[in-house]
Amino acid sequence: MPGLLDRLRERDSLDLDVYWVPTGEVDASLKGFDGIWLLPGSPYRDEAGAIQAVQIARENGIAFFGTCGGFQHAMLEFARNVCGQTAVQHGENHPEAEDQLIVELACSLVGHEGVIHITPGTRAAAVLGVERSTERYHCAYGLDSSRLDVLREQGMVFSAYDDEGDPRIAELPEHPFYLATLFQPELAGDGTRPHALIEAFARAACTN
Repeated sequence: MPGLLDRLRERDSLDLDVYWVPTGEVDASLKGFDGIWLLPGSPYRDEAGAIQAVQIARENGIAFFGTCGGFQHAMLEFARNVCGQTAVQHGENHPEAEDQLIVELACSLVGHEGVIHITPGTRAAAVLGVERSTERYHCAYGLDSSRLDVLREQGMVFSAYDDEGDPRIAELPEHPFYLATLFQPELAGDGTRPHALIEAFARAACTN
């Protein structure tokens, strides 16, 4: 959300120049960016472009933040390109696919709030400074929890879960800054003070 980043520029004098890049226009030029925030929009107009944006950030040490659909496509990118699960699909885009990593949630989270429990010692815990938080969602799809070990084995850390034990934040500890949330921190509050995760991403981009 450009408005939230504008608040940080004004309040903390962060040197932020924000550009909107549609998924259909993603190319290697993103390597020149200091940060990539993959925002909601799922189903994206160009799924391949969304996944390429995540890959560019992950492989080039660019600060990455994925929220809602950004979380979902970050998991797809990692499963395909790191874990070798090349056939996995997003159930919203490919409902007929047999191998779905992103599946329809049993209970839609569109317009809902939910409690998350943050794992101590993770980047998410360091940023949020709490072990429990209430966050806002607007999604009907999420990660198939039966596939978590495949992602964990290659370094993905799930650093927050909901009350049912389903993952809600993912991070790569070895990356300079890589966080993805199924919830939408951009919806928090009244829009005058950015969520702590958004501020952390902005600061990471400015120091990249």
